[in-house]
Amino acid sequence: MDTPIGPFTAVVDADGAVLASGWTGQVDQLLPLISPALRPAQTRVRPELGAVTDAVRAYHEGELSAVDEIEVRQRSGEFREWAWTVLRGVPAGKPVSYADYATLAGRPSAVRAAAAACARNAAALFVPCHRVVRTGGGLGGFRWGVATKQWLLTHEER
Repeated sequence: MDTPIGPFTAVVDADGAVLASGWTGQVDQLLPLISPALRPAQTRVRPELGAVTDAVRAYHEGELSAVDEIEVRQRSGEFREWAWTVLRGVPAGKPVSYADYATLAGRPSAVRAAAAACARNAAALFVPCHRVVRTGGGLGGFRWGVATKQWLLTHEER
């Protein structure tokens, strides 16, 4: 689907859970991000994904909490899965540093592990890794580009 910052694509399981998503028009960019245990054997392009499509539209139109209730399914190690759950609790408009994120995830000394959780997050927007910034407020990296991350943070400050 089109958004103000470019095309957005989601890979959704049969039950509606988001497996991967991001600002791309190419599903092939998303499939490798999905854990092999969850990766679909085949995909079918659909312009409408029900609640997922509605939530993405609403978010981009200013209803920032619209994506909060969408189910996400990702698999990895115990810490990373917990860190993704914690990240879903970081409120829009209240970005945290990587160090703060590590503390929120229960491992204050694991800043690199927290950063890795952001880097390996397949479900961008629904698991809002864009809300994690460098200490001092620098943006850091983002799979979908720093300009996209800046747009999202600015959108959420309004």
